[in-house]
Amino acid sequence: MAEEKVKLRRTMTPGQMEMIAIGGTIGSGLFMGATSTIKWTGPSVLLAYAFVGLVLYGVMRALGEMIYISPGTGSFADYGDKYIHPFAGYLTKWSNIFQFIIVGISDIIAMSQYLNYWWPKLPDWFSGIIVIAMLTLANLVSAKAYGRLEFWFAMIKVVTIIVMIILGLLVIVLGLGNNWHPVGISNLWTHGGFFTGGFMGFMFSLSVIAGSYQGIELLGITAGEAASPRHAIVKSVKSVIWRILIFYIGAIFVIVSIYPWNKLDAVGSPFVETFTKVGITGAAGIINFVVLTAALSGANSGIYSASRMLFKLSIDKQVPKFFGKLSKRVVPNVAVLTIAFWIALGFIVNSIISVVNKDASNIFVIVYSSSVLPGMVPWFVILLAELNYRRQHPEDLVDHPFKMPLYPLYNYFSLAALAIILVFMFFNPDTRVSVSVGVIFIIIIWFAFRWQLKRDSERAN
Repeated sequence: MAEEKVKLRRTMTPGQMEMIAIGGTIGSGLFMGATSTIKWTGPSVLLAYAFVGLVLYGVMRALGEMIYISPGTGSFADYGDKYIHPFAGYLTKWSNIFQFIIVGISDIIAMSQYLNYWWPKLPDWFSGIIVIAMLTLANLVSAKAYGRLEFWFAMIKVVTIIVMIILGLLVIVLGLGNNWHPVGISNLWTHGGFFTGGFMGFMFSLSVIAGSYQGIELLGITAGEAASPRHAIVKSVKSVIWRILIFYIGAIFVIVSIYPWNKLDAVGSPFVETFTKVGITGAAGIINFVVLTAALSGANSGIYSASRMLFKLSIDKQVPKFFGKLSKRVVPNVAVLTIAFWIALGFIVNSIISVVNKDASNIFVIVYSSSVLPGMVPWFVILLAELNYRRQHPEDLVDHPFKMPLYPLYNYFSLAALAIILVFMFFNPDTRVSVSVGVIFIIIIWFAFRWQLKRDSERAN
């Protein structure tokens, strides 16, 4: 850890860290996937988002408590190693890399499709490679350059959501765009009730929602490059989760209030429709620009996060040393280029297969969704590590200004909720295959860990 702290440069501001966490969590899924999430359970999706948000607030507070004492790059992996088992840290690092490479690939694919809105004849492979090159260069410049780029990506998304919520409330309360006849909120219960999907629909929706929140733990990676880590962490954790909840719940409240949930398929994008409803011409172009930004933000965060974890693996001597090499700008350039290469390779392979065989796209859907389970690994590790950290170091908590609330009950509640979500993913035929792929990934990492232990033991002898 000491070696790592000396090498990495602390240049990120608290504002950049906040926006990175928000940007990593609010992706194109909110803009393009809200309709499908609502179909699972109807208006009660509002409660589902609130419930998962409450669970993840526990994760963020547990993370914040530990980072306050020991901020570092890939900090939650360190906590898993130190307070649970070396395998927990090892799995966390590889899960993070796998998750964000997959996310990066899917976001680049999405981005190339969004560009077709303006340039329909532009080859997807060409636009994808150009964007990957641009994001790679931004990450190679400095952590500050990445932070600045991500700040503006996130700002565009946040402003769009806020404007959409304000316009939506004006439609609901004053009847703006509806001949000044207030729409009201009766759509929340007049089309089959509030819990239209029943208990199973509600539980199935939780896995989709948990997936949409993934990336919130990015604070635990940026902590190693924060200019004032203690101040930044406390400020970010306190505000980020509530902002995300407001954005998600606020936007979806507006959607299910204005439009009957069972007719959203006919609406298309609720965001586009809401802007159009109040007379904003070019709404489709505006939203397309925003979702393009959301995809760029996701891919940008993917390169940053996965490269820092690869760097961390090198520092911990779990991958070759050259992955820990730093440029003159104090950036793990080999790690950045490696992650960018795998994202580019995945994108190119997808492009080739989609041309050769249209039906093969289902394979990639499974692969993409398989990142949900590895993406949840850091949450389990954070909650379990904090429990053991408290038991082992009660002295650190004497004057600690940012303790985990309701300890240990909040830990157990969040752990139980995450476990239940995983169980229902196995019950749901739409997520069973993807979560099974995630399980296979964890088993592979376990065997890789055992092999590494055996190799290290042989070298020591």
